[in-house]
Amino acid sequence: MLTLEFEAPGWYTKRPHGAYTGQEWSMHKDFDQYLQPTDIIDSDHPEVAGYAQKLAPNPGDAPGDRAVRLYYGVRDPIWYDPYLPFYKPEHYRASRTLKNGRAFCIGKATLLCALGRASGIPARLGFADVRNHLATKQLLEFLGSDLFSYHGFVEFYLDGKWVKATPAFNIELCRRHKVIPLEFDGKSDSIFHAFNREKKMFMEYVDDHGTFADVPVERIVAGWRQAYGKERVQRWISEYEQPDATYRRKFDQEDVAPT
Repeated sequence: MLTLEFEAPGWYTKRPHGAYTGQEWSMHKDFDQYLQPTDIIDSDHPEVAGYAQKLAPNPGDAPGDRAVRLYYGVRDPIWYDPYLPFYKPEHYRASRTLKNGRAFCIGKATLLCALGRASGIPARLGFADVRNHLATKQLLEFLGSDLFSYHGFVEFYLDGKWVKATPAFNIELCRRHKVIPLEFDGKSDSIFHAFNREKKMFMEYVDDHGTFADVPVERIVAGWRQAYGKERVQRWISEYEQPDATYRRKFDQEDVAPT
């Protein structure tokens, strides 16, 4: 049996299981789950693996530099769209997000996580509730709240620590909302700014749901039912289940809500 051995920050090589002490095996087994593909984080999908190779083709580059290239390969090319199905595992699948070119925060985080794993960089998902003070009028009406339950982001293991990366909002969307786009340098946490360019409240972190090796779909849906109401969430699901469902609203053209 083989596992993965940590030799330099962000890079792993094969080593026989029996060569580890108990403590070493526990640590390396822990990291192994953040490198493996899942049905949702399908880092072994040819299109996902190929995109990771296209974004960061040189395996000799530092893991942090590669992670930065992966981040920008998701933040802007994949547009943020909150009006997509959310209640099945396949709705979050990385290869699906890559193909569609649109996703809300969890789908974009899942794709970035898959790209990291495809590149040999340990990656996991984190979730938090955030209060969005600069959403659109239409989205606030749709949610019935300014609370974004289970906002998703990524954590890469780089230089001996977990570093947060938040690829949710593409640069065009940030410009419309007069928000500074989130940059990522592979060294420091990249999380939402509290204020926009006009010093108005933008994003407020409310609750931390922890980190996961895979997308906890059932937990997310349960969290949404609690945050937005069972009837509202069931109505969304029913609408998406209609054979002629037209859920593609034009979020990028909606009215920015006044503060």
